[in-house]
Amino acid sequence: MAVDSAISSPLGPPACEKDAKALRFIEEMTRNADSVQERVLSDILTQNSQTEYLRRFKLNGVTDRDSFKSKLPVITYENLQPEIQRIANGDRSAILSAHPISEFLTSSGTSAGERKLMPTIKEELDRRQLLYSLLMPVMNLYVPGLDKGKGLYFLFVKSETRTPGGLLARPVLTSYYKSEHFKTRPYDPYNVYTSPNEAILCPDSFQSMYTQMLCGLQDRHQVLRVGAVFASGLLRAIRFLQLNWPQLSQDIETGTLNQKVTDPSLRECMGKILKPDPELARFVRHECSKESWEGIITRIWPNTKYLDVIVTGAMAQYIPTLDYYSGGLPKACTMYASSECYFGLNLNPMCKPSEVSYTIMPNMAYFEFLPHDPNSAGFTRDSPPKLVDLVDVEIGKEYELVITTYAGLCRYRVGDILRVTGFHNSAPQFHFVRRKNVLLSIDSDKTDEAELQKAVENASRLLREFNTSVVEYTSYADTKTIPGHYVIYWELLVKDAANSPTDDVLKQCCLAMEESMNSVYRQGRVADNSIGPLEIRVVKNGTFEELMDYAISRGASINQYKVPRCVNFTPIMELLDSRVVSTHFSPALPHWTPERRR
Repeated sequence: MAVDSAISSPLGPPACEKDAKALRFIEEMTRNADSVQERVLSDILTQNSQTEYLRRFKLNGVTDRDSFKSKLPVITYENLQPEIQRIANGDRSAILSAHPISEFLTSSGTSAGERKLMPTIKEELDRRQLLYSLLMPVMNLYVPGLDKGKGLYFLFVKSETRTPGGLLARPVLTSYYKSEHFKTRPYDPYNVYTSPNEAILCPDSFQSMYTQMLCGLQDRHQVLRVGAVFASGLLRAIRFLQLNWPQLSQDIETGTLNQKVTDPSLRECMGKILKPDPELARFVRHECSKESWEGIITRIWPNTKYLDVIVTGAMAQYIPTLDYYSGGLPKACTMYASSECYFGLNLNPMCKPSEVSYTIMPNMAYFEFLPHDPNSAGFTRDSPPKLVDLVDVEIGKEYELVITTYAGLCRYRVGDILRVTGFHNSAPQFHFVRRKNVLLSIDSDKTDEAELQKAVENASRLLREFNTSVVEYTSYADTKTIPGHYVIYWELLVKDAANSPTDDVLKQCCLAMEESMNSVYRQGRVADNSIGPLEIRVVKNGTFEELMDYAISRGASINQYKVPRCVNFTPIMELLDSRVVSTHFSPALPHWTPERRR
């Protein structure tokens, strides 16, 4: 029931006093976005004034925007790599941040094939927790009664490592789930999970998924929302149920836990939760043994009001499959965040995926925006970019996000391209367009054109002894399979038909491509099971000429035509698939270990 209108919010009537406070905070921050930004920049520059990085650019303790912008360059990860490497190797001096670097957050973007290391400080956890605390008060404006049940969320920790200097390096969500902020969070009736902490924190992905699914099935009538971080993760959970429902229903029937779950703390925890329920076991068997899995989410969890998953950017490719399994349930994208910084939240979380806009919270970091022109060659030392402040962006224009954080990133290009869709008070709202330069993505992997080119070159060496070469290639991310996988179309020039490459050789080409991919891709294949085996589809000779003819017939210039290295336009994919003469899949897993290469 909504609280008294005297503490209502312009966003809508809050569900409780705690929500009212959160909504008032959002209003205050967004109404005063520019002054908040000014204060944030001043705080960051004051706090870090004696760092080696700021002293290098002779800021001399000044904290005003004009001095900051005139003295500090706009940078990328590669510019910071020497400093980050020193910190990773154990240098504890104030290089980027006056506060000690507490750990590194590993980005899903890569540099030289390895995950990027983003420095962070302890107080950033408070800032991230603050943003999380705003999500449910906003959601409660749109979906009443979420305090009357639970959320079935598939949340996982990923592998972590230590740098040579002893600092932890791990994904930002793993850092959060392992923090006391998460593990000892106060009870909130609007934010109760079916999964116990022990299941979320179990490092073995099978045992974690198995017990989270088991708890979700046991609480099926209490589940009001189903989610994962990314759409791909939720689809993996559905696929897991498809493969493991006989064992899960057996556990439910007998009240005993599958012997494959060996983690002692998890077995102890599940021992207190599991109770024999033959009727539920019969129901699960009946639903899961049906030929069609259409609407399976609402069949098993009938009170589900929405899916809580990211379906923007590369994740939009999963929307049709989610619709199939959920019967078209609304999909809520609640927040926008990365390893570098948490940015903002969606103030209209029940909108259509294509209309999702995130409101940047001006207290999270200092934000600048680089006008994005896809046709521009970029900027040079002689023509530095003119960056725009948060409140000065223009509706309809696209920008690349540039951040300055408390942890010591200064004027750092994140690589996200955003389009301004409007304003909430004086804070702009952005539609996430894409990650810059990303060609292929299935889960958290991001493969760019240079990486794909290198992988094709490495794999094509295996064809030399057959006097065969790759004439042309393109690719796409096939998300109809679960997990999704990369598909590479090859047109081959075979000079000796009697000695053409065999199926085994082309399978080895698939594996050679996977070995060439970055560490995020290989981890997805090996440890997370979030990416399926790479597939090469060999097409008839002349296929890529037909592709060019088709593009020219649609108005492309013959002089400027370039073979697209990634395709997703249905007529082009149909043309390619109609010319396939053979298909080959990677026969093994590529090499991957949690340790970073030295």
